[in-house]
Amino acid sequence: MTTTNQKQLGSTLWAIADQLRGAMNADDFRDYMLSFLFLRYLSDNYELAAKRELGSDYPELEHDSYLVPLKIWYELNPEDVDAFEKQMRRKIHYVIQPTYLWNSIAHLARTQNGELLNTLQAGFHYIENESFKSTFQGLFAEINLASDKLGRTYADRNAKLCTIITKIADGLSEFSTDIDSLGDAYEYLIGQFAAGSGKKAGEFYTPQQISDILSGIVTLDSQEPKSGTKQRLESVLDFACGSGSLLLNIRTRVKKAGGTIGKIFG
Repeated sequence: MTTTNQKQLGSTLWAIADQLRGAMNADDFRDYMLSFLFLRYLSDNYELAAKRELGSDYPELEHDSYLVPLKIWYELNPEDVDAFEKQMRRKIHYVIQPTYLWNSIAHLARTQNGELLNTLQAGFHYIENESFKSTFQGLFAEINLASDKLGRTYADRNAKLCTIITKIADGLSEFSTDIDSLGDAYEYLIGQFAAGSGKKAGEFYTPQQISDILSGIVTLDSQEPKSGTKQRLESVLDFACGSGSLLLNIRTRVKKAGGTIGKIFG
């Protein structure tokens, strides 16, 4: 269930979105907001895995440092980078180079760096095409960093992105942002954008509460309901999965019960 902290985080991010989108409609701004939040999610997951992999070799920095530990490690150990990235692809199935991690991007935004837009474009291209085979192909296809809606010139677009990313980074810094919290905030924002933009082209958002109920029904042992959640599901299919929240809920529910799922399809 979503905690108070997670609800406040989602509410804060929605307020930031409402404040920043200006003349841009909710559908357009949604793509930017959710893409940046997902970049933060991918970055956090990657850095946690890198810290586990490197152990005592992972640089320890002050809590308020703007430096990125993994970038320091790359600079100090260039001969080990290839082997490290190969291991990360094997273990968590993707790689994000330090320059493209959320904290690196957020620092460029906070300092109004003129290369932010170029760095973002290169980062999205790298994650989609080089991170790991075709795992993230098309992941950021909906976000147009060259859109006139961000500004007429490169400098205007860069300045707008600096403002958006800085506000998001500052909003996230006020809360506990573990991966579960980010996932719930992401779901909250999808719901808010869906409610704000109306339903069109057959797109409908399933509220988190209904998703919880459906996942409970799917995972319940129908032959012996008193036994609770099934210990093994061979496969799960959601033929209209949207953001995938129902599939993720089912996986989480089975995992918490100590069970396993063979394959998930959406």
